[in-house]
Amino acid sequence: MRSVVDTTDEPAVKAWAATLGSVDHLIISASSAAHGSYTELTTNSVRQMFEAKFTGPYVTAREVLPYLNKNGSITFFSGVLSRPSANAAGLAAVNSAVEGLTRALALELSGKARVNCISPGMVATDAYSGMPAQAREAMYQQVGESLPVGKVGDAADIAKATLAVATNPFITGVVLDIDGGRLIRA
Repeated sequence: MRSVVDTTDEPAVKAWAATLGSVDHLIISASSAAHGSYTELTTNSVRQMFEAKFTGPYVTAREVLPYLNKNGSITFFSGVLSRPSANAAGLAAVNSAVEGLTRALALELSGKARVNCISPGMVATDAYSGMPAQAREAMYQQVGESLPVGKVGDAADIAKATLAVATNPFITGVVLDIDGGRLIRA
C-alpha cells in the first residue's frame, strides 16, 4: 500500500500510522535541500531542511513501529552530499544525521526491525523541474560525464536498490550509496 503524509506534522503522522494496519516495509523518502555557503545559508533554511529530512522521518518511523511486522524494515534516505562539499554544509549535516540514525536504530531495533538507508547521488527527477530545461539537461550531462557509469541516475535505479535493502533479511544498518561511482572517482 502506498500512502502519503506530511512527516513534518507530528499529529498527522500519528493519526496516519494508526490507519495502516500491519506494515511489512516502511520507506521514507522525505527530502529537502538547502544549498548555500555556510556563512550565507539562513538558520531557518537549515532548520526547515532538518525538520523535513531528519525529524519527520524520525517521528514517522517511531509512530509506524508498533504496526511493523516482525522482520519488517525501515528505509531512510540521505544523499551523496553527506560527504563534505563546498556550499553544502547544511546538507552534509542533515544527511549525516540520517545515516547516524540508521545505524543507531539498526542496533536498538534489532530483532524487531531492520533499518537501512539509501544515499542517492544525482538522479534525474522532478526535484529539478524548477530549473530551465536547457540548464537542467546541461547539469545532467556534466555530472553524468564525471561519473564512472557515464550518466546520472533515474528513479528506477533508486527503486531497485530500495527494494533490495527493504526485502533482504540479511541487510541492516547499511547506508547504500547509489551514486554512479561518485565516491570512487578521482
